[in-house]
Amino acid sequence: MSSTHAGKVPAVFAQAVGSLRDTHPFSSMAIACSGGLDSMVLLRLAHAWAAGQGVALHAFHVHHGLSPNADAWLGHCRQACTALGIAFDHRRVEVFKGKDGTEAAARKLRYRALGEMCVAHGAHVLLTAHHLDDQAETVLLQLLRGSGPAGLAGMDGANRAPGLLGDAGLVMARPLLALSRAQLEEHARAEGLAWVEDESNSDPRHARNALRHGVMPALAASFPGYQARLARGAAHVQAAQRILDEVAAQDLAACLEGEAVDLARVRQLSRERTDNMLRHLFHVRGLAMPSTAWLAEMVSQLFSAREDAQLKVTHPSCQIRRHRGKLYITPKLPDLAGMRDPDDIGVLVKEGESFRWNGESALAFPAYGGVLHFDVATEGFDPVWLRSRLLTIDFRQGGERLKPAANRPTRSLKAHYQALGVPAWERERAPLVWADRELLFAAGIGMDCRHLAAGQGERIALRWVPEAV
Repeated sequence: MSSTHAGKVPAVFAQAVGSLRDTHPFSSMAIACSGGLDSMVLLRLAHAWAAGQGVALHAFHVHHGLSPNADAWLGHCRQACTALGIAFDHRRVEVFKGKDGTEAAARKLRYRALGEMCVAHGAHVLLTAHHLDDQAETVLLQLLRGSGPAGLAGMDGANRAPGLLGDAGLVMARPLLALSRAQLEEHARAEGLAWVEDESNSDPRHARNALRHGVMPALAASFPGYQARLARGAAHVQAAQRILDEVAAQDLAACLEGEAVDLARVRQLSRERTDNMLRHLFHVRGLAMPSTAWLAEMVSQLFSAREDAQLKVTHPSCQIRRHRGKLYITPKLPDLAGMRDPDDIGVLVKEGESFRWNGESALAFPAYGGVLHFDVATEGFDPVWLRSRLLTIDFRQGGERLKPAANRPTRSLKAHYQALGVPAWERERAPLVWADRELLFAAGIGMDCRHLAAGQGERIALRWVPEAV
């Protein structure tokens, strides 16, 4: 290998890591070390650079246990790090095949374990050995999957990846992204590096391997240097995606009203900007990105369902609700033990949970999802009277009525909730407190004034606090 070629790989690495340090200052870094060609080149380059810069270096390995050679790979990485005096750590993970396959499940566990080791050792930056061919594979795979700009933009040179590493403070960087695998192999042979081969890399059942061994050699034969052109195209898409993100952030800010999205303002956007804005909303809320078909169905329901419809669209991580012309993202909450099937109301009346108040400041009711507080107040129930009653907590069955004040009419709970703007998904989890057959309190509304004590003396006011979700 010529001296020009010999110096290119270290020079590209040094420039990439130097630029990274300018934008994300760090004094300690780590590399992901699998034992393969790419990571062994990365290990040697990072060692030389860190020693020259006075930066602490760690190497981390994840043992998946999927290969009979996994123990040997771990030993190889440990031995290489010991020879260079590099601090080494590893984690063993147990991979179970998920709905996206074993490869995807292993990837999630690998990055999460790497993030945990970074935190444990105080490494603020994690370097991975992704290179130019990996970038080309990524772009091709995303294209074949029908991905949008975010997928076709490929991998960033550096980014914060809390969704992968599990810590928002960590930066993941790819300083070899401008170098081809052929360049890395040439450098490794010139330096006399030893590496291991993962037999799963030749398994054509994996999509990346099908591209790597079938499609990409054909592309290389007809379009030499196609990897660099695909990477250049991905860079253009990255620039376009940054503009889309800026527009989405502006549109979301214009449509937000508190935590809700004003659908009247969303209607003024084009369909493309609506989708762009909603994807941005999912991103900033830390939710899994919906598919194009799911997003289209959600938007259709948001704008076509009747105004009085209790719209609920279920996402794997949350629920999308509409209330009074606004979109709300609410957590997916499990049914409470005290809840009943709405179809049973009027057919089979289920009794609530009976209890007596013995002066406690609060009582927890897990089956109803919260804590009932008994506050000392100037207006409320006579504590002697309250102690003497058998109380019951329960959810609504329908038809309940409450009079909140002497100068206000007795109205149904539904009318009260509507007047107060309490959305349906909060009403269904708002319990009531009864004394015999008399309604004393409705969460989200208040106490019935007909049972409040007059005159001087200590009074007890009821207050409901839902459990944090």
